[in-house]
Amino acid sequence: MLYSELRNKDVINMKDCKKLGRVCDLEFDPCSGCICKIMVPGCNRFLGFLNCEPNIVIPFKNIRRIGPDIILVDIPC
Repeated sequence: MLYSELRNKDVINMKDCKKLGRVCDLEFDPCSGCICKIMVPGCNRFLGFLNCEPNIVIPFKNIRRIGPDIILVDIPC
């Protein structure tokens, strides 16, 4: 899968069925080349200047399924 395909998928938390956003960045393990974490913007880009949280960092182990349109994650609310 290409990064361009991954970043167009909505990230949804299975705990509360809340849409977290879309993938904005990835962290790789330089030795293995595997993805360690995905990052989702912590704030709305349009209103981000009012109250902007840091990026939501989701370890790869918390990704439950990558589907054609969404990425399901399991993280605390």
